[in-house]
Amino acid sequence: MDWALFSAVLLLISFGLVEIYSVALGRGGTDLLNFKKQLVFVLIGLVLMFFLAFTDYHLLRGLSNYFYLFGIASLIAVLLFGKTVNGTKGWFYIFGLGIQPVEFVKFALILFLARYFSAGSIKADPLKSLLITGGGTLVLFVLVGLQPDFGSAMLLFAIWFAFIVLAGLRKKYLAAMLLAVLLLGLLGWSFYLKPYQKERLATFVNPSFDPLNQGYNISQAIIAVGSGGMLGRGIGFGSQSQLKFLPESQTDFIFAVVSEELGFLGVSLVLIFFSVFVYRCLASLKKINNDFGIFFMLGAMSLIFIEMFINIAMNMGMLPVIGISLPFLSYGGSAMIANMMLLGVVQSIIIRSRLSY
Repeated sequence: MDWALFSAVLLLISFGLVEIYSVALGRGGTDLLNFKKQLVFVLIGLVLMFFLAFTDYHLLRGLSNYFYLFGIASLIAVLLFGKTVNGTKGWFYIFGLGIQPVEFVKFALILFLARYFSAGSIKADPLKSLLITGGGTLVLFVLVGLQPDFGSAMLLFAIWFAFIVLAGLRKKYLAAMLLAVLLLGLLGWSFYLKPYQKERLATFVNPSFDPLNQGYNISQAIIAVGSGGMLGRGIGFGSQSQLKFLPESQTDFIFAVVSEELGFLGVSLVLIFFSVFVYRCLASLKKINNDFGIFFMLGAMSLIFIEMFINIAMNMGMLPVIGISLPFLSYGGSAMIANMMLLGVVQSIIIRSRLSY
């Protein structure tokens, strides 16, 4: 295994657990229920990671279509039978634990795209490649958008876009796609986005637009990020998170909690660990002897990086709040388990690139 990669992820998870524990104490949660749940999710994720790491990842290539179809079925099922949380019908509840299918759909989409792009060059038949992979992504995009979970839907599109860029799509096609996205964005603003989603975008442009409602979260997050100083206020002593000024402090805004309680030093360590994750993935590429492994590695790395970038930018008021969690740190079982599954396959690819046959 790549122990540097594993250690970086384990340290990120530790940062998340410390802050979830801190938030739970500050909110009077003497039973520490969320902290205990997250520990269970981490343990399940570790078991699955080691299982996948020591399983030949080539087996997943043959199962990629089944994963994709299961992803579609789960998204349809959650629309029919799921529970609504914060206005989004995207959850199943089993024995009191919430399961969010879209997190596992990201894993399935990466498998699906890695298999397709490893089978043929996008440069040979770009239109066919765009239609097949774009159509497959669009199905998932629409189903997630119906929940509605705009942030996760956009993330699925971002995964597909990262794949076609990394696969070498010609610039003229990329330019045409960006123009189409701009037109779709204008149409979406006019006919698809709900009023509260439009308010979020307006708040992004001007956080003081509605500081006590839509702009409240961003304003409090910026205050928390800025108040940490060099070393932070200390674990359990962040005023914004401990005094409940900062909503969703253990999920969407956990980066603001890290900034406030651990300061610039803590934030720097978090960014270093994410950088190690990206670097180790890139460093392993030259040793991988098959395109499926290369594309899966690039897809997994892109997903973690995009989620990290969006979440941190949200916390600093640079992007609108769209409900994207911080990988390995934010509270959430489905995201933790799905990300650890991605890590397991990445480790399997690295392990088998070092074997001599």
